[in-house]
Amino acid sequence: MTNDQQQPDIIKKYLNLLWSRHKLIFGCLLLSITVGYMIYLFIPKTYQSSASIIYQQQKINPSKLSPDEEKRIEEMVNTVSQQVISRTSLEKIIKEFNLYPELREEIPIEDVITQMRENILISVQRAKGNVFTVSFQGVEANKVMRVTNALASRFIEENLRVREERATETTSYIKDELRMSKDTLDKKDALMRDYKLKYFNEMPDQRQSNIERLNALQEQFHAAQANIQTLEQTRLLVSEQQAAQKNRHNSTGNVSSANDGAMNLAVAHKILQELLARYTADHPMVKRAEKRISQLELEEKTNPKGSPAVLSLAGKSDFSVQLKEIELNLKTLRDQSENILNQIKNYQSWIDATPVREAEWVALTRDYNELKKYYDTLLAQSLTAAATESIEMRQKGSQFKLVDPAYLPETPVAGNFLKMLMVATFLGLASGVGLVMGFDFMDTSFKDVQEIESFLHLPVTCALPFIVIEEERQQEKKRNILWYCFFAVWLLIIISATVYLSLRGNIIF
Repeated sequence: MTNDQQQPDIIKKYLNLLWSRHKLIFGCLLLSITVGYMIYLFIPKTYQSSASIIYQQQKINPSKLSPDEEKRIEEMVNTVSQQVISRTSLEKIIKEFNLYPELREEIPIEDVITQMRENILISVQRAKGNVFTVSFQGVEANKVMRVTNALASRFIEENLRVREERATETTSYIKDELRMSKDTLDKKDALMRDYKLKYFNEMPDQRQSNIERLNALQEQFHAAQANIQTLEQTRLLVSEQQAAQKNRHNSTGNVSSANDGAMNLAVAHKILQELLARYTADHPMVKRAEKRISQLELEEKTNPKGSPAVLSLAGKSDFSVQLKEIELNLKTLRDQSENILNQIKNYQSWIDATPVREAEWVALTRDYNELKKYYDTLLAQSLTAAATESIEMRQKGSQFKLVDPAYLPETPVAGNFLKMLMVATFLGLASGVGLVMGFDFMDTSFKDVQEIESFLHLPVTCALPFIVIEEERQQEKKRNILWYCFFAVWLLIIISATVYLSLRGNIIF
């Protein structure tokens, strides 16, 4: 016999085997359903209820640096969740709703809290935006709903408390940092102010003006020196004229006044030319020289033959006055020159010290800009933190809002009847088929001709069928009817009990 012929025979063999023992399989099925039924009725069922909470962005955002723009909902949920499922919080809920009374008598409260944490589920629903759910599982549907609502309320309360505490702590921390930064900055400002006041003329920003002032002073010094030289020459010329006039007066005694007047007028013109070469027309010495020339010209016109004694006295008096004026101007110019020279030395020393002051100033102000920037940042953050704290205190900041409160669960998540029925049906069929196969495996009798030929290695020439007499057939039929009636009654009892208990609410599909 080929493999193609053997395969249908094997399938037919096992189908016949299953049909021959179908009562055993059906009995195992009903027994499994009955056992599952009893387990479902006597084992407590687990219910689950969920509440949806939305995370609302704050209505007033004091700055772009607000935590609402930076933190994601997962971070906020995780932060608040640690507070909600903490030991203190869950212990209050357990005592408030009298949860796990049997467990509390058998194990410590810490283990009961651990068990409750396993029954709490917190998940973010990304498809719904900033919405997350809080779920709780328990054996009493009404109590499960109340506990879920309590957990949702705790989320809202803890979120407000955490945000207020965070805002207050942030404000306090920033104020402390701002105060310390301000003290450091004030000390730095005072140090820089004192240094700048002490070395103001030597600072780098004064260097250009110092150089310009030094150049101007040097020009003034050179002009003063030139003026001194001019006055020295003028004084020498006047002294020579005075000495010449004195010698002529002593030697001749009768020189004509016209010659003396002409000579004095010529000297006065020469002095005026030299003064105009150094000074402007408004200079006092130039004006005096012009006045002197005018007097000499007037005297020459009014008294061309005047008394020699009078002219000589007048000439001597004029020369003496000029010499005194020249000496006075020389003294003034020398004082001015010395003062200018001292200023030049000061400005030169300031310019020479500028590189040193520049290096010291750079070292002194190296971290000032960073301190100032840090202070400005803290100041802005302080204002933001104060505004955020005010918003949180008035509950206008980001907060959790209950969207869907917990509902009363009608269908258990663990102990579901349909699930139990499917599992029991599968186990009943599997156990029935397994028993049939097991009995067949333990049965060592020959079932067909092929088994005999395979065992004896001899061909079977003749096989007699099993002959059942009518009496045996009737007895077998009665037994089958009794079994079918028994199975029908059993199944009817299960169906009736299911309908009755479902109407009472003990069974939920």
